[in-house]
Amino acid sequence: MKVEKDTVVVMNYVLKDKETGDIIDKSEYHGGPIAFLVGAKNIIPGLEDRMMGMEEGEKKTIDVPSSEAYGDWDENLVQRIPREYFKNIPNIEKGMPIQGQTEDGQVIEMVIIDFDDNEVTVDMNHPLAGRDLVFEVEVVKVREATEEEIAHGHVHTS
Repeated sequence: MKVEKDTVVVMNYVLKDKETGDIIDKSEYHGGPIAFLVGAKNIIPGLEDRMMGMEEGEKKTIDVPSSEAYGDWDENLVQRIPREYFKNIPNIEKGMPIQGQTEDGQVIEMVIIDFDDNEVTVDMNHPLAGRDLVFEVEVVKVREATEEEIAHGHVHTS
């Protein structure tokens, strides 16, 4: 069976930064192969698109540009916020990941990149935004998704 919409794919992967070759992530860091439902936006679009047609047992190196991964780095997502909004964080440090919340309750991940007595500068870009990626993938298994998996938008069992 081939990787196509509404199939469940079980795969091993190694994710590298294309520019540096540094390993960013591996499926083994998460306990082994991962499973995802094709077409449910469970993985980045550039990887899923380039896996279409692969078969069980197939291995492939796939380049994914930042625009098809976590997006291009957006300077508008770097913002200065009054320090008073951080009064619940006793020891602010550069590089510290934090979560914020929008007025409508949406959780936002951000990283503190600078601060002084009056303001804190945060970067709300995804940590991999602007980075071209390379995936070394191995398709371990492909099967048809169940109706329930398709309705729920995720894999129930691999």
